[in-house]
Amino acid sequence: GLKAAVLLGLLFYGGQKLMRWWLTLVARRKSDELFMLNLLLVTLGLAWMTEHAGLSLALGAFVAGMLIAETEYKHQVETDIRPFHDVLLGLFFITIGMKLDWRPLVDHWWLVILLTALPVLAKFALIAGLARMFRSPPGVALRTGLYLAQAGEFGFVLLTLGEQHRLIDPQWVSPVLASMVLSMLVTPFIIMYSNRIVMKLSSSDWLMQSVALTSIAKKSIKTEAHVIICGYGRSGQNLARLLEGEAIPYMALDLDPDRVRQAAAAGQSVVFGDAAKVQSLMAAGLARAAAVVVSYHDTPSALKILNLVQTHAPRVPVVVRTIDDTDLEKLRAAGATEVVPEAIEGSLMLASHALALVGVPVRRVIRITRDARDKRYGLLRGYFHGADDDTVDELDQARLSSVTLPTASQHAGKPLDDLALHALGVAVVSLRRASGKGLLADGATLAGGDTLVISGRPQALALAEEKLLG
Repeated sequence: GLKAAVLLGLLFYGGQKLMRWWLTLVARRKSDELFMLNLLLVTLGLAWMTEHAGLSLALGAFVAGMLIAETEYKHQVETDIRPFHDVLLGLFFITIGMKLDWRPLVDHWWLVILLTALPVLAKFALIAGLARMFRSPPGVALRTGLYLAQAGEFGFVLLTLGEQHRLIDPQWVSPVLASMVLSMLVTPFIIMYSNRIVMKLSSSDWLMQSVALTSIAKKSIKTEAHVIICGYGRSGQNLARLLEGEAIPYMALDLDPDRVRQAAAAGQSVVFGDAAKVQSLMAAGLARAAAVVVSYHDTPSALKILNLVQTHAPRVPVVVRTIDDTDLEKLRAAGATEVVPEAIEGSLMLASHALALVGVPVRRVIRITRDARDKRYGLLRGYFHGADDDTVDELDQARLSSVTLPTASQHAGKPLDDLALHALGVAVVSLRRASGKGLLADGATLAGGDTLVISGRPQALALAEEKLLG
């Protein structure tokens, strides 16, 4: 016992510094294979040390994971071990399921429920109490307790060791094992309803959320026709600067408190809020907004935002940023007006610089990249005509026009292709239902109230509008 206590004390006292020094030394070799081998060496080495100190192999591996998680290499480690993690985690739960004997559970179901409820409640109370001791707000403390109340994977290891050393009677193993599995199964539902639970347990949490939403609404209440920027990272900040240059109001929502504090101190219109929650979007003035821009690449979160916009302000266009075009169709089907993949934009910039460097005239380079963008982004084909676009050079240029079909349109129920607008020299850029839902123009069937964005020269657009509205 003394040897084990000394070993763990040394590992927790000086292990973090030693681990950071060692991983830095290995990382400087810039070899992925060497980095992975050293991770295995550290894990197996600590497992061997704890076993020789009278503890379990699993505890040594657990300590190794804790020490690595305290270094700046934890994200790289998570990426490297992801394949092993997925395979071994599945194998781990398969072995747990194979050890589970269902016959005693049917006979003692009340005991399983009791063993599930009592530890979960006790762990919830303990974690929430500790969080409050460290001065966390009541709502944060309660949510932390709810999120961590279930049995952990290491509990299975302890149960196995207890059985091997005859510390637990064999007849208790199956009920305890089943209760641990059951607590994990109910955890997603606890998390799903955690907000309602916390609201009932803590009135101050509701007040704090109300104050946060009030601060958002206070900044946006006098703003109209503004752009809501979801995420205030580098892309969001660059967009905000361009909007400021054109005197276009904006409201940015971000979940990084340090970034929000610094940007707000600099006079920028950014507040702390989750753009994937309807309360934050409505407080930011969604109903009065001119557009919504999702500036971070997180497809599940973007889909939530698109669903909220379609539900509460279907006529507000949404532009979504992604890494590539993998989820392009999914985002468009969810209502995205335009999707901007970084990979495509990056390739266009690389191509334009390469062409310029090998001697292609700059005007030709600009035309090539513009044509490539026109094929990729429907909304960049032309522009909407305004009162200041009547110069001689612009009168015959392609432009955009929006046409909304009457509710009782004679074209309702007919395929868009039957109108043969391409024969007039007009292309359909986008199609949006009266509900605000965007559709792919190819093969679409028209309905009353549809809004079509068409592109072409002025004379062709006039003929197309006459045909659509006639």
